[in-house]
Amino acid sequence: MSAAFTGAVDLSGLKNRPAAPAPGTAPGGGPGLGSGAVPGAPAPGPGTAGRSPFVVDVDEATFGDIVQASTQVLVVIDLWATWCEPCKQLSPILERLAAAAGGSWVLARVDVDANPRIAQAFGVQSIPTVVAVAGGQPVDAFSGALPEPQVRQWITSLLDALRDQLPGIKAAEARAAAEVGDGQQEPEPEPEDPRFVAAEEALAAGDYAAAARGYRQILDVEPANAQAAAALAQTTLLSRVEAAPPDVLEKAAASPDDVDLQLAAADLELTSGLLKEAFDRLISTVRRTSDEDRTKAREHLVELFGLFPPDDEQVVKARRALAAALY
Repeated sequence: MSAAFTGAVDLSGLKNRPAAPAPGTAPGGGPGLGSGAVPGAPAPGPGTAGRSPFVVDVDEATFGDIVQASTQVLVVIDLWATWCEPCKQLSPILERLAAAAGGSWVLARVDVDANPRIAQAFGVQSIPTVVAVAGGQPVDAFSGALPEPQVRQWITSLLDALRDQLPGIKAAEARAAAEVGDGQQEPEPEPEDPRFVAAEEALAAGDYAAAARGYRQILDVEPANAQAAAALAQTTLLSRVEAAPPDVLEKAAASPDDVDLQLAAADLELTSGLLKEAFDRLISTVRRTSDEDRTKAREHLVELFGLFPPDDEQVVKARRALAAALY
């Protein structure tokens, strides 16, 4: 278990709650996961047509089912929220890997806004946070949107460590091998773009400058590549947060007129999931500054807006507040 989570996780209170029948669950609590279903795992909820049967949405009522399923297979819990931009990068990666694994592990998605007790049970400080659960207990975790190769390696190492302890892992792998033997060839994975792979590997290694160069090189050739543009914006933000002093929030509170400290503090709040606090900080800075300082704060805030969809509720509210502060 990662040291950051030591002592923070107590699943018993949630695990022992009576589980309400999940949509699509058979009478008597049987799951609807289809062929090779994991005993005790909740069925996919409404609006999940076309999703892999090994990707399920979990709430506080069905959490006990997924904990029970972890006695058979590895369960990977994705703690996310609709407003979390890094979550939108990580969740599709986890879903693809879960679908390709054929039931050797199950992805359980938890909306932390709708299910705060689950987030509290794991002591979540920021999202996305991903927790691996086996035998009813968390065994490892990470936070942040890691690149796909690193996520795949993390899951593979967990499966290797737990294969002899969780019978469902071997059963799923044997089932997949039998299907291949019967002529049901596994679909060829789409080839990864080596340019993105190189940039993602640099990002995973903490070399933000190299990652940024890689994404800029893609944009030089393909200016309309939205994936590269979004990745570059995220990389730039992470680079600034990495360079900020560890006590930037305290320093910003002590020096409200220091615009650079306010910008750095807002970056840190944003990456910690505190969108409103980050936006409010910069809007307040715009209100009490003028000339170059005001322009710097406004441009930084607009840059942060660009990390989210334009119709994001928090962004829409902050844009209105910014307009009121300016005019």
